[in-house]
This record gives sequence, structure tokens and C-alpha cells, in this order.
Amino acid sequence: MTQIISREIQLVSRPKGIPTETNFNLVQTTLPSLQEQQVLVRNLFMSVDPYMRGRMNEGKSYVPQFEIGKPLEGGAVGEVVESLATGFKPGDIVVSSFGWREYFIAAPQDLQTVSSEFQPLSVYLGALGMTGLTAWAGLHQGKVKAGETIYISGAAGAVGSVAGQLAKFRGCRVIGSAGSAEKVAFLLEECGFDGAFNYKEGPVLEQLKLNAPDGIDVYFDNVGGESLEASLAVLRLHGRIIACGGISGYNAEKPIPSPVNLFNITTKRLTMKGLMVFDWLNRQAEFLEEAGGYYKAGKLKHKETVVEGIDQAVAAFIGLFQGQNVGKMVVKLK
Repeated sequence: MTQIISREIQLVSRPKGIPTETNFNLVQTTLPSLQEQQVLVRNLFMSVDPYMRGRMNEGKSYVPQFEIGKPLEGGAVGEVVESLATGFKPGDIVVSSFGWREYFIAAPQDLQTVSSEFQPLSVYLGALGMTGLTAWAGLHQGKVKAGETIYISGAAGAVGSVAGQLAKFRGCRVIGSAGSAEKVAFLLEECGFDGAFNYKEGPVLEQLKLNAPDGIDVYFDNVGGESLEASLAVLRLHGRIIACGGISGYNAEKPIPSPVNLFNITTKRLTMKGLMVFDWLNRQAEFLEEAGGYYKAGKLKHKETVVEGIDQAVAAFIGLFQGQNVGKMVVKLK
């Protein structure tokens, strides 16, 4: 094995509020020699996702926290360069959780081989990856069915845009909110949403009522905050809330007050349940068969914002909290 020089992003301090470049460091490393039952992979694309912000805090969480002085982790699609493990050969395309680095060595159980028939390969980080599975799982968890009205916040993001499209395929009326005119146009013109609005142009409640005058049956929550409060006001009797994320509070330095109308859960007999994609990994093949079929047929649109170079990965991650992405934010590694 030729000695491999790689670069990786390490966490050097825990962010206070919105992360800055000073919380991270780009480090050059030399990989050790490949051992039996190990695989050398060159990453082609890596994912940056809002949930990673929580892993940068101190204390216990639902996923292991990132360690100071260690490389970050996240979804990545790579190509096998060399293999001393059964079942892997050079040229194989694999998905792993070893993002934020250019090269890595892994055991076979930490890699998943995927087909190169789906292009671009970065789709395995978006519509056909964990964010797509999250969207699909949320609709199943919420028992979303034909004829219902669903409102999705953060709808132009990686999860929201796929959730809206899959809901349309189920026969739902879909309303989405996003943070720019460009994103609203994307939802209406490319994703086929029935209604969409820019939450920055006025109170969410007022705009939601205009788009769903008869109320909604389901709220797919990616944002929390004002959007959750507005949804609690317009949800119909026995409505459901799919609690997927709360990006409006990810960088808050102190707890954000709860919606003032939480008692609507009681009076309207609403159901609100948290969604964790890890609980649905055993149905990944089922998801891929359905979503892959839509994608192959040209029905499921995979929108992504691509940033080039590992040296731009931190800026791409910070950009998530500034609304810079339409669809999935990915970093293409050179």
C-alpha cells in the first residue's frame, strides 16, 4: 500500500451559539498500512446536516458527542481504493459514517456497498440516503394517507423536500414553508407542492391559514418554534405532529420557551411523536425500493447544493443555519 496522506476536519472547541470557523481545524494525517480485513476508501462526497450541531455540545445526547481533537463524523459516499477484506474490491462504491475526511480505513461491517446506477452518487446522502429515509419514515410513523392535508416546515431542505414529494405521491395536499422566494418556487414548481410560503414575509400563522383555510391533518416539524405554535393552532381534531427536528433552536444558548398553545394537544386530542431515523434502519431496503423506483422513473426530484473541497466543509455546515442550501447540502471532495 502506498502511503496515503489525507486531510480531515477536527473539532477544536465547542461552539457557543452558531458555530464559527475557529471551532474547527483542517488537519493533515498519514494513514497507517492496511491490515487484513480492512478497506481503504477515498471519499467522493460527504454530508453536512443540522443534527451535527447537537453532537458538538457537551454532555450526553441521543447520539455520541464529537470529541475535541478528533475528526468529525457523518454520512459519506466513497470509492474503494484498496481492499484486504472479503467482499470488497477497488472501484466499489460504499456508504459510511466516516465523513469529514478525504481517505479512511474501515472494517467491512462499517461499510455498505451501493449501486452506481443511481447518479449522482451524492443521492445516497439525500433522497436515497438517511435524509430520504427520515422523510419516508416520518410519513409512515404519522400514518399519512390520501386526502389529508400536511404542512411541512423547513420544506426546501433535504428531509422536507422529499417528505413533501412522497406525501404528494400518496395523494395528500401538501403545504410547505421555506426562507426565500427561490425556495418557495422550488417547492411549487419542482416538488409539486400545492401551496408554499416564505416564513420571513409575515407571521407563520397568518400565512398558514391562507394556504390551509380548512386546517391541516398532519404537521411534519423540522423547525419548531413559531412554526410549531402555528401548527398547533390550525391542526384539526385528532391531528398528528411528526416531531423530526427543531433547527430554529439548535444554536440557542439557553432554552427556548415552549409554544403558548401546547394545551391544544389536549383539547384537540392531538398526537405528537418524536422521529429518530435510527429506529427505521431495518426498513431501509423497503424505503430504497419505493423511493428508488420513483427516482429511476424521474418522479422524485433530488435537489442539492454542492460545495467543493474539504477546506470548504465547515463553511458549508455553517451555511445550513444561514439558509444557504436548497435541498441537500453536500461537499464534493476533490
